[in-house]
Amino acid sequence: MRTEPLIFELSKSGRQGVSMPPLDVPEAELPTDLCRESLPLPEVSEIDVIRHYTRLSQFNHAVDTGFYPLGSCTMKYNPKINELAARLPGFAQIHPLQDEETVQGALELMYELQTYLAEISGFDAVTLQPAAGAHGELTGILIARAYFESIGDTGRTTVLVPDSAHGTNPATAAMAGYKVVTVPSDKRGNVDIEKLRELVGPDTAALMITNPNTLGLWDENIDEAIRLVHEAGGLVYNDGANFNAILGIARPGDLGVDIMHFNLHKTFSTPHGGGGPGAGPVGVKSHLIPFMPGPVVERVEGEEPSFRWKWPEKSIGKIHSFHGNFGMHVRAYTYIRMHGAEGLRQISEDAVLAANYLQARLKDRYEVPYDRRCMHEFVASANRQKKNGVRALDIAKRLLDFGVHPPTVYFPLIVDEALMIEPTETESIETLDYFIDVMHQIADEAEQNPEFVHAAPHNTFFKRLDEVRANRQLNLRWVPEEATPAAAD
Repeated sequence: MRTEPLIFELSKSGRQGVSMPPLDVPEAELPTDLCRESLPLPEVSEIDVIRHYTRLSQFNHAVDTGFYPLGSCTMKYNPKINELAARLPGFAQIHPLQDEETVQGALELMYELQTYLAEISGFDAVTLQPAAGAHGELTGILIARAYFESIGDTGRTTVLVPDSAHGTNPATAAMAGYKVVTVPSDKRGNVDIEKLRELVGPDTAALMITNPNTLGLWDENIDEAIRLVHEAGGLVYNDGANFNAILGIARPGDLGVDIMHFNLHKTFSTPHGGGGPGAGPVGVKSHLIPFMPGPVVERVEGEEPSFRWKWPEKSIGKIHSFHGNFGMHVRAYTYIRMHGAEGLRQISEDAVLAANYLQARLKDRYEVPYDRRCMHEFVASANRQKKNGVRALDIAKRLLDFGVHPPTVYFPLIVDEALMIEPTETESIETLDYFIDVMHQIADEAEQNPEFVHAAPHNTFFKRLDEVRANRQLNLRWVPEEATPAAAD
């Protein structure tokens, strides 16, 4: 199968694909110490540039081109109306450091988004500053640390993290200066409440729990876990990665959770990364509001309400320079307003229904270690296939031959040969059935011709790569074949 050449290999001297506009600033000489004698940029016509990058885009898996059941990451369809809203001139052509008087509409949108997120989750306030989920985690734990410092409770040195929590949680707690202690799961995939009872104490700063957890299960011990931590004087942090399973059904703030970050790319349909900073807002209960990072948007009441920046009284400070992720806020705001309360609840109901449908149809061929009603995702295992030499990675690679992006593999770590599957709420029954048929076919192949599966993928432009070698022997610079190494430098 033909692969696409590099843009440099398409280059022909004298061809041009752009026409530069006239300078709108005075022309000036560039500093000679910053100039090269030669700059071998590709020379390519416009049509060849368009065709080149279009072909490259078609080589990729994407939500817009196929099913993407990537558990824990929630790769769901991003409605294009979100993009239209984010590109409106009044939103797209503003600067994050403009005077607040000149961006009242943007501030109003941010204020309403804060308010909506707080209402949906049961928290008293929300900050939009964090630029990603892990960034939000760190913000939440830094808020907790600042709170304990403010009351002189300096003996809280430990953060408890269940083994079913999101994988970044231990790193976040360690970065914030805490000792991390793992809490095991019980046989039903819940936090082992008896073990938690043993571990919690006067040194407990927080419990970092993911609920629903990374097994795709609602923790049946969540009420007791929160009670134990609160009685010991600690705080409860909930990883909001799986919030899309409980929209309009359960509010973590009502359960007693003190802090939670949202993943706007998982629950509220903003694209992953978004071409720049993402968004991981953090919600807190009232006793933690003074410690939120600043500034936050405040509404000033009057005949004509206005909006301004405000610094919380005991703020942990800025956690990034400015709200350069405003475009993500516009997309999430559009998604919330478009669905309304009933629509948001239906999102979760459909996501949970789809996941349970897949689990029920696949568990006869793939092991499901925690065989009970799941939430928006579930974890299967390739242990049966492993007996024939076919592992989770092999199944993942074989799925590529069918135009399906693999699920998350080998996570969570507490499940051997894990296949973490999340269909999301956006897929049709036909797509789900296609995935089921493909998974059944791969299970058959694993029994009848395991070497064939082990050698997958067969139909992609590139076959199975030596990922260890690629990581250790990086080749990041193109050099013309006729050039010598010295000339290339």
